[in-house]
Amino acid sequence: MPSKKRQRVSPDQYLPLLRALADATRLKLVRALAKGESAVTALADGQGLTMYNASRHLKVLKDAGLVEMEVSAQQRIYRLSPPIMEELKRNGNVLDLGCCSFRLDDFPV
Repeated sequence: MPSKKRQRVSPDQYLPLLRALADATRLKLVRALAKGESAVTALADGQGLTMYNASRHLKVLKDAGLVEMEVSAQQRIYRLSPPIMEELKRNGNVLDLGCCSFRLDDFPV
């Protein structure tokens, strides 16, 4: 069976992702969200962040297309975007951007 050829990713597509993942706190947030969706308050508490800092980091991840946010009553619920979740499931918790890959198990929570 022929293997699927990986579609080449242009720098315009992967640079925002790399910029978003270039911060250890954001990597930790992505790893936490890989385990399931979470309210911003729980994410902030789990990472020892203020609400302001957690929200700021999550906005960067959202702008890069790595996470989605849903408003539920007074809470903001974050989850990894479906393509990112599919990539992690398909590759055993490895986020492969084409230019490089991130093994989320290697980053501390």
